[in-house]
Amino acid sequence: MTNIIPLLMKHNKTFPLGISLVSFLLTLGFSSNEQFAQAATPENAPATLKNLLTQIDIASNRGDVNSVMQFYSPNFTHGDGLNRQTMEQALTSFWKRYPQLRYSTRLQSWKSEGNTIIAETVTTITGLPSGNSNNLALKATITSRQRLAGTKIVCQEILSERTQLTSGNKAPQLVIKLPQQVKVGQRYSFDAIVQQPLGNDFLLGSALEETIQSTKYLNPTPVNLELLTAGGLFKTGRAPSTPGHQWISAVILRNDGMIMITQRLVVKK
Repeated sequence: MTNIIPLLMKHNKTFPLGISLVSFLLTLGFSSNEQFAQAATPENAPATLKNLLTQIDIASNRGDVNSVMQFYSPNFTHGDGLNRQTMEQALTSFWKRYPQLRYSTRLQSWKSEGNTIIAETVTTITGLPSGNSNNLALKATITSRQRLAGTKIVCQEILSERTQLTSGNKAPQLVIKLPQQVKVGQRYSFDAIVQQPLGNDFLLGSALEETIQSTKYLNPTPVNLELLTAGGLFKTGRAPSTPGHQWISAVILRNDGMIMITQRLVVKK
């Protein structure tokens, strides 16, 4: 992403959102062959599961792609269309761009199902500004469900996702109004409201709706910024006619900062 000042002066140019490079910041689990008579709550989860989550966070904090990928099955599948190879490529690319990420994973629920375990987890990721990321700060929260066989992740689905990128001394503060899920063909509202008074400042911005596909992880979609006549973005969208997941994004720039927020919208029958 280019410097914020040239963007403000040349707002008709495009720049890569990079929104898809954050959704693979994965939450991971562990499978045990032990049988548990108790309800499968986070409190009575096996110590091996809790320890593995900690070890994966540690490896992710180091940006150690090889260590993280050891926990993926060769036949790994992902709800967004990724496989083991494309997951590794996406992680490598992302951690080069954001080398100062901090991961914290919380086990939300787990259950045994035959010889596998299904674990739902919440991962919080924060990233400090760095030269590699053009001084972008990152915050992301991802809830996911994964099926594990042995010590390998067999498949994974992202349940909810929110990512925020900011740059500049005083990035705008946004309130996002967007439903978590809608039905196919349903109309919905997407509002991104700037909280601070504008004064004499101008706002540039854009909203973007994308169907989530594996190719988006390595090839982010460019976006055109336009002069905004109100204190934010106020859009009405229509869900596609087939079930799936969408990335809905808002980008807002003013003369002293930029913010981009992306949320996942689930489209169901």
